[in-house]
Amino acid sequence: MRTKTIFVLLLLIGVSVSCIRDRRAHGQNRLQFVETIDDLDEDKNEVIVDEDASVSWAQEELDLLTPVMQKQVPSQTLERTGYVASYNKETLCPNWVAWHLTAEHADGSLPRDNAFYEDMDVPAPRATNEDYRGSGWSRGHMCPAGDNKWDEQAMDESFLLTNVCPQDRSLNSGVWNRIEMNCRQWAKKYGDVYIVCGPVLLNREHETIGKNKVVVPEAFFKVVLCLQGKPKAIGYIVRNNEGKKKHDLYINSIDDVERITGYDFFPALPDNIEEAVEAKADITEWQN
Repeated sequence: MRTKTIFVLLLLIGVSVSCIRDRRAHGQNRLQFVETIDDLDEDKNEVIVDEDASVSWAQEELDLLTPVMQKQVPSQTLERTGYVASYNKETLCPNWVAWHLTAEHADGSLPRDNAFYEDMDVPAPRATNEDYRGSGWSRGHMCPAGDNKWDEQAMDESFLLTNVCPQDRSLNSGVWNRIEMNCRQWAKKYGDVYIVCGPVLLNREHETIGKNKVVVPEAFFKVVLCLQGKPKAIGYIVRNNEGKKKHDLYINSIDDVERITGYDFFPALPDNIEEAVEAKADITEWQN
């Protein structure tokens, strides 16, 4: 009888240890997305986290692509197959979206998937297709579908509404599309480029659309870095009501885009390279 009791106790202890390990492992899997200091629960002194099975990105790429934000804004990091995004739960739009576009990725053959859908990895309220319906604004990709034709999951995830902002229709099909095509051409020409883009909020109060009040940006930015050969970079700032002019009219230096957005782009670059490539905007460097 005594032997049986000891065996039961040992069994219970083993089950308890196993449960603790399982809970610890689950906790480690949940610590994927940490929000900014503004989203700390002061009463509990805990960081709010969200559960998601994130994609594994190389740390070197993340260090290069992730902008340093000079001001505190809500930010939930979403690592997808083809891009990384910082999501803002107040605007219901991304703060920025970044990706490494290679020649192979720029030349994919998968057909475009037009099925935009709600991102369940972010808290409610969140953008839905109903918010855009009848709004007069198009669903403008930040990381475009055309850059994700190399992988089915990458293509699918490019249509998440956390990769989308309300965008002027003529801009979406005009200047913005032209810049996207240029980036793919550059990736094929040089082998790869690094891209970061997102909305620019210029006013204190912003137009919103839909029941969930998705914020309409006043402009958009895009910055592109090439490290093949002699390093070079170029930036764009485009108002969210301009779409028919030549894209060359919207060229800015990275320094100018940083001044307008408050971001520090490509922070992992050595200082001498960063200072050299971010100070000028010369489209002829990309056309040679």
